[in-house]
Amino acid sequence: MPGTTKGRRFAVKLAAFATFLAWGQGALPQSTSSDDRTPVVPQTLQPVTITAERHAENIKDVPVSASTLAGDVLDAINTGGQDLQGLASRAPSLNVESSFGRAFPRFYLRGYGNVDFHQNASQPVSVVYDDIVLESPVLKGFPIFDLDGIEVLRGPQGTQFGRNTPAGVVKFNSAAPDFAALGGYLSASDATHHTNNIEGAINIPLSSEWAARLSILSQHRDDFIDNSHTGQKDQYGGYDDEAARLQFLYQPNRDFSALLNFHTHTQVGSASLFRANIIQPGSNNLSSNYNLTSIATDGQNGQKLETYGTNLHLRWNLGEVTLSSVTGLEKVHVFSRGDIDGGFGASFAPPSGPGFIPFPVESADGTSNHHQFTEEVRLESNGGGPFGWQTGVYYFDESYHINNYSYDTLNGGALTSFIRSRQQNKAYAVFGSAKYALTDRLEFRGGVRYTRDDKDFSTDPINQPGGTSDVDDSNLLTAKPLNSRLSYDGSVVFKLTGDTSLYARAATGFRGTTIQPAAEFNAQSIAAPETVVSYEGGIKSDLFDRNARVSFDIYRYDVKNQQLTAVGGVTNSTILVNAKKTLGEGAELDFQAYLLKDLLVTLGGSYNYTRIKDPNLSVVACAACTVLDPPGSVPGTVRLDGNPLPQAPRFSANLTARYGIPYRNGEFFAFTDWTYRS
Repeated sequence: MPGTTKGRRFAVKLAAFATFLAWGQGALPQSTSSDDRTPVVPQTLQPVTITAERHAENIKDVPVSASTLAGDVLDAINTGGQDLQGLASRAPSLNVESSFGRAFPRFYLRGYGNVDFHQNASQPVSVVYDDIVLESPVLKGFPIFDLDGIEVLRGPQGTQFGRNTPAGVVKFNSAAPDFAALGGYLSASDATHHTNNIEGAINIPLSSEWAARLSILSQHRDDFIDNSHTGQKDQYGGYDDEAARLQFLYQPNRDFSALLNFHTHTQVGSASLFRANIIQPGSNNLSSNYNLTSIATDGQNGQKLETYGTNLHLRWNLGEVTLSSVTGLEKVHVFSRGDIDGGFGASFAPPSGPGFIPFPVESADGTSNHHQFTEEVRLESNGGGPFGWQTGVYYFDESYHINNYSYDTLNGGALTSFIRSRQQNKAYAVFGSAKYALTDRLEFRGGVRYTRDDKDFSTDPINQPGGTSDVDDSNLLTAKPLNSRLSYDGSVVFKLTGDTSLYARAATGFRGTTIQPAAEFNAQSIAAPETVVSYEGGIKSDLFDRNARVSFDIYRYDVKNQQLTAVGGVTNSTILVNAKKTLGEGAELDFQAYLLKDLLVTLGGSYNYTRIKDPNLSVVACAACTVLDPPGSVPGTVRLDGNPLPQAPRFSANLTARYGIPYRNGEFFAFTDWTYRS
């Protein structure tokens, strides 16, 4: 378990990778070693390229609200031992949270997302890692390390990236092998509770046609949270999180390249810790007896996951066109157990606490027998004229088991229920886009994508150890939804000057039917497909001879039949619902500037206003809280009309500052970053 080896594990891992790095640099004496992470601080801002349109372009020329994260920001997140939740508010309108520990991040853009915590949950923010869509919510937790950067694309991306992108895309791009030189880097840190991080990579040019790159990440924290109920010290809060990536690049000439990627991720440690009655009644403030380093629980807690996968990128330059193929295979296995009631005992089985515990809830969730296969083939024009286009086809195939366990905490944690559901999801898409420069200053772009989404879902009728069941209604154990949609986007770019562009964009997106398995406390529920129409406009500009850069946009979106998850109530139910309409509007700012020759400052901020518009949508009220919403038509329910979306902060901001002192071929530097969410 985490915490048993203290600092020895950190020292052993650091020494092992440092030895490998030194061996690698000595293995090819014909090459000159170099550190491909050596920072270089220019006096002007360098151009930023993104792949929002599936090929590299200057961010200033792309009519999409986009931000990039790279370099020191990502280093700061990893050296602090953070998982992907550390990305929250690092870019305008980006929020990330989890009630499933480090394994299952939930992403939100412009306040648009969903708090669904089930293993087959779907999200309106798509996570794309090395051009592979990661659909499983656990796969979305693959760590960030040795990256060229992260692209945050706000607004529907339904034509380029497909279904489940109505809110946007968070795109991770790994650093690829190259032929430049043998080199690498090693970063190590240690902090409170032995929160340590080791990240490193080595790039090896194997020949004039082959290159390889090995990247590793190892994160550890000791247990540091006491269990005041049992008196056990340092029982929770620790983890061991490790990931690796091995890539091979084959490029015999300028017209063909093949990039093969193998990657794996393992994690063991604490799951999320639930704490009962830590909110002061009538407020959103923490109670006075809340203690970060202590919890009172009588259930078990733990989490373990394993993921691995491979992908192959092929690219042929055929003269007037380029043909690309991206093939991916991903697998995941996860098990997570926690004491969901957040306390000990129950009101009918004293002693109990802290505060009122109406009934004990101890459960576990897992995914097994998982596989995800994807294939995309894309054809793109190479012409340098005013007209450009691309078209392609996409195939997605995923199947897995969803395992839900319930335990009797008052009877030594005995298993009382095991519910297994099966889901298979196949999707097909054909897409195309084009752009046309009417003049040197005016350009039009548009795209369309047709998607067919087919799911087959079932739950086993027997779920109790004795062979009986409390979810045996056969009418509520299967579903076979089939959805098809046409998504489109259109935009216009007007270049005021060589350094300043205005843009306007309209886009649509959709998310297919979501099914929530039947469980001990509730029947199967289904949320119908949701669709979104979005409008935005903005300005992007380089200022003061590229000593500064600014991007600003305003937006509005309307969601029809948004899928939401209603959790809790006196029956501990969890169901999917559709809100008739949801409104979102706001503004976003990205700013970078060299205030001094070696002082770089970045500032980002967003205002997100969201509202649920459905006078007939009611949900069961929470069991022990002060309800401000008006009562629903059914006793014990409340209406949600007029509420903001969950996990949608009105304001967010981020600030970084970096001051470098050049020294020989490198530099000494100081870096700080700050984030704020309302």
